[in-house]
Amino acid sequence: MDQARAFRLLPSVEEALVRLGPRALDLPGGRERATELVRELLDRWRQDLRAAALDEASLGARLAPGAFESAFDAVVEREARRGMVRVINATGVVLNTGLGRAPVHAEVAKAMGEAAMSYVVLEVDRDSGRRSERDQELSRQLARLTGAQAAIAVNNNAAAVYLVLSTFAWGGREVVVSRGELVEIGGAFRVPEVMIRAGVTLKEIGTTNRTHLADYAQAIGEKTALLMKVHTSNYRVRGFVHEVPMAEIAGLAQQRGLPSAFDLGSGLIDPPKAAPLTGLGDEPRVVEAVQSGCNLVTFSGDKLLGAPQAGLIVGTKAEISLLRRNPIYRALRLDKVSLAGLEATFRLMLDGRGDELPVRRMLLTTAESILPRAQALAQALASVPRLDATVVEERSQPGSGSAPDVFLPTSCVRVVARALGEEELLMRLRQGEPPVFARAHAGAVLLDPRTLTDSDARELVRAMAAAVA
Repeated sequence: MDQARAFRLLPSVEEALVRLGPRALDLPGGRERATELVRELLDRWRQDLRAAALDEASLGARLAPGAFESAFDAVVEREARRGMVRVINATGVVLNTGLGRAPVHAEVAKAMGEAAMSYVVLEVDRDSGRRSERDQELSRQLARLTGAQAAIAVNNNAAAVYLVLSTFAWGGREVVVSRGELVEIGGAFRVPEVMIRAGVTLKEIGTTNRTHLADYAQAIGEKTALLMKVHTSNYRVRGFVHEVPMAEIAGLAQQRGLPSAFDLGSGLIDPPKAAPLTGLGDEPRVVEAVQSGCNLVTFSGDKLLGAPQAGLIVGTKAEISLLRRNPIYRALRLDKVSLAGLEATFRLMLDGRGDELPVRRMLLTTAESILPRAQALAQALASVPRLDATVVEERSQPGSGSAPDVFLPTSCVRVVARALGEEELLMRLRQGEPPVFARAHAGAVLLDPRTLTDSDARELVRAMAAAVA
């Protein structure tokens, strides 16, 4: 291939805009936006030429009358699909990190929308008119739900851990943690690295599978600032193992005049009058962590709690007060919209309506109640041409590293498109409106009703019909 001659085939941006004519001018953002998209398209073709992924003949075909315009339209369409849009989650993974984790209750979403659109009582006391703490109502609610004395909220659980470490052990002081609890969570995010970035010295004790209270006691020295336990939320070590209960660590810390902290990660709370989430194995409860006697407990808002994204810290008034006075807290604290969502979530819990939260409802749904929904969905999909749909027994997962070895019995719809492979079908579903995310298994696509609403199911049938058309 004469690469130089191929490059000369490419039009200039101005020439391309002339070819597009009204197509470019009618675009939202007008000629300026069209110029950016044309430049993006031509740059991509240049990269393909350099990588030998595109030859002169193929480029000529792309530049033919009608073909170039279609290529530009495809760029415009792809641009319109960027960013956050509502999706249908048919994966059965309740806390799907890629799809935004916990969907919130309708009343929670309404509270967040109202807070976003208006002024709110955020840092002012309505009675005295004086300045107040922005999360004081949240603190009161969490104290009632968990039995802790006080609480504080930040952006996410990683931020919560960071705030605790930088408050109590900044300046190279030591934090004692078991080797078996030095976890890595999604996105190659590692707890030991968080500790180092927080300006503390990590003191590892025990072994991967066995750590004893004596290991903690022997590790305490002049530089020790904090004893910490980390719940291994995304994996389990089985067999010849031993870990020290938080109550024993907290007791030792108290004897030595040290604070203690427990990073729970998932944040499981069983609210008043709610059905307990008994199907999650040995996942620890926040209430139990507080009752262990440790000073601080950190956990996520958008995992098993079923609230908006947040890092929540509950504990004693003295320790929470120290966290609040840390200058870094201002960089990590929540905005009014997230706080409004959390308050609304906790209000539902305290009013005995915790099982209405979407995450709890999905996790509590039994396989027996899912079966008729799967059968109805399969029957509806049977009317779609070139599609075979059958009901099969399967398993769902909580997701987001919560209860990693727990699988929830479910019934899925197994879909086979006669003219498409499962990966092609999944891609078409993701590119549809609204996008649909499902899972591939053994040459078919599985649709799990556990994570579908009734309206989702109706839209899913239309999306599937469009994907195989």
